[in-house]
Amino acid sequence: MNARITRRALLLSAAPALAQAQGFAGLGDSSGDFAEPRPNPTFRFPQDHGPHSDYRIEWWYVTANLTGPDGTPYGIQWTLFRSALSLAPGTNWSTPQAWLGHAAITTPDSHVAFERLARGGIGQAGVEANPFDAWIDDWSMNGPSLSDVRLTAASDAVAYDLQLSTNRPFVPQGDGGYSVKSAEGQASYYYSQPFYDVTGTLMLPDGDVQVTGRAWLDREWSSSPLAETQSGWDWFSLHLGADKLMGFRLRDSAGPAYTSATWIAPDGAPTPYPDGAFSAEPLETARVADRDVPVRWRVRLPDKGVDVTVAAINDQCWMDLLFPYWEGPVTVNGSHDGIGYLEMTGYE
Repeated sequence: MNARITRRALLLSAAPALAQAQGFAGLGDSSGDFAEPRPNPTFRFPQDHGPHSDYRIEWWYVTANLTGPDGTPYGIQWTLFRSALSLAPGTNWSTPQAWLGHAAITTPDSHVAFERLARGGIGQAGVEANPFDAWIDDWSMNGPSLSDVRLTAASDAVAYDLQLSTNRPFVPQGDGGYSVKSAEGQASYYYSQPFYDVTGTLMLPDGDVQVTGRAWLDREWSSSPLAETQSGWDWFSLHLGADKLMGFRLRDSAGPAYTSATWIAPDGAPTPYPDGAFSAEPLETARVADRDVPVRWRVRLPDKGVDVTVAAINDQCWMDLLFPYWEGPVTVNGSHDGIGYLEMTGYE
């Protein structure tokens, strides 16, 4: 076995074994001895921008809707996942902390997704809170604070270099940052920064493109955020003029989907909504990676008068990675017009 294969085997050993895992990507597995989220959290910034090693699962997740000089829409994703195998201490390759990076660039005609895997104990990946620095290999999100960061990622074919900045507050999701995911009570700690302004460059096969736009960061950590029977989710982050809407439905093989939503006012004030207040109904599917995936939706939040059609800019936004899923930029039309991102997991 050569060195490259050996290294990949060591990295993959840190990922959940899908054949035995409960829920999508093992997110329904038992938390074991790891900590579990509790109601009424108090976030501490900048400390909570950093890792929480007593929890099993954590991510720093950025999506951005971008526009080129000629009006062409683009989208990017940058995500760093931390997954702990155990609470035991370890150094170098024996560390229980595994890291996974996902990145993508979407145009109306193409979608390129790429990933990196790492073990935290060798300095290949990690996160520091102050000043903020998140990295895996040469991909990075860093700056003086999480309100002002440079975001970079590259594959052999494409790359991006973006600057994200905001003076708005971080927004707690759910009940003050305690986000319930099932009728059984599974939950995560969850906050967002949906107010980033973006400038920068996409490096594409046909040349560099200068872009501007808006980005959305999601921060979550938990130890078993899904119920065992929840097989995947449909997750919407929408820019509706000056207002924002986060909403999701978690599909369940044992019963109805579980939903949650947060309406975010221009000043960052959140209004959370419980199960049943938000709905997302598939209207049209496309054949994507040999499976049928919804690419046009009716999304409603009656309390805010929201009744919109959400449609993919590019149907073929399949993330063909270690844990495959669909994610890409969308348009919003109806009672409110806007743009946003849609993530869908668990479509087999």
